[in-house]
Amino acid sequence: MSKVEEFEELRPLLFSIAYRILGSVGEAEDAVQETWLRFDGSATRPTSTKAFLSATVTRISIDVLRSARVRREEYVGPWFPEPLLTDPYQDPARSAELADSVSMAALLLLERLSPLERSVFVLREVFGFGFDEVAAAVERSEAACRQLLVRARRHMQAGRPRFEADRRERQELATRFFGALRDGDVVGLRDLLAADVSMVGDSGGKAPQLARAVIGAENVARLLASVFPRMAWIDVTFEPHEVNGQPGAIFRDRDGRVLHIMALDVLDGQIQTIRSVINPDKLGHLGPVADAWAVDREVKQARRQTK
Repeated sequence: MSKVEEFEELRPLLFSIAYRILGSVGEAEDAVQETWLRFDGSATRPTSTKAFLSATVTRISIDVLRSARVRREEYVGPWFPEPLLTDPYQDPARSAELADSVSMAALLLLERLSPLERSVFVLREVFGFGFDEVAAAVERSEAACRQLLVRARRHMQAGRPRFEADRRERQELATRFFGALRDGDVVGLRDLLAADVSMVGDSGGKAPQLARAVIGAENVARLLASVFPRMAWIDVTFEPHEVNGQPGAIFRDRDGRVLHIMALDVLDGQIQTIRSVINPDKLGHLGPVADAWAVDREVKQARRQTK
């Protein structure tokens, strides 16, 4: 097998490792590309290509994350990971770990860890690497990696998200939610929301924000029922789509450009959290991005005309 073939076979795994460490599609893709350049430039073939490439993409991701953390601390408003519609790496033996670890809630929890803790947790808990491989990847002793993992587990378990186990029931609830959203049905929406539901948006100061933080079923239902029918007036549409392994939807303007992404956390037959990503910098990998400011102006103009 040629170098290119070996690398392409492992690319889905490398991206999935990098994305979970970085929470950014663009940065993960860049880390994978840099990994290829280092692999291609190496004069010798490693004993294990998988171990070599996994270690390389992990080290690159750690370096990127250390610089990214400064930017995220200065971020305007809440910071969310870049939405991922499809995880390219599939492993039936670890499907539960993979699905759980890519959710918005889990990625936000991973943000609380140090870069080393996060990397050790991802490699060991999510992808099942041996401690010898983890130690080689992060350039620490196995004993140190075990301690890093203990701390990471403690942080993750303290706020670990739980989701509806039955995928079909979760999707059925999401279908009802988006139907009520399309109809502007306040009662229908409220019945699907947990009493303490929260709705949070990530615009990064680069787009009009639907809501920085709205709490409570009544408040969230009324806001949603008032906003989205108005957007339909100017031909904004949405298509249900899995987002980071959870129910969600892609919203588009009349020209089909991506306006924003909505993701739902479902537990005990109710929606617990609604997250909206409208920062255009986080949507470019999904296709052409809409001008959210222009859409907002058009919605307001349509509203004045109907009064």
